[in-house]
Amino acid sequence: MPRTDAFRMLKRRAAVAGIGANRICCHTFRDAGITAYSENGGALEHAQAIAAHENPRTTKLYDRTADAVSVDEIERIFI
Repeated sequence: MPRTDAFRMLKRRAAVAGIGANRICCHTFRDAGITAYSENGGALEHAQAIAAHENPRTTKLYDRTADAVSVDEIERIFI
């Protein structure tokens, strides 16, 4: 299947699901997949191989595990 067809299919499915087709693309699944893999104990080297990245820094860009903020961090806010 050509990548353009996959992209159009993804946009149609996102619109039907109410996700907002303008905010989703094929790389969205890279973010989600690499992050889920890392959260479940996957090694960066293996994620790199799965994503077919030459450089581990590229794979790390897709890893969103560091974006999570813990409740402990929020509780540090004093008003």
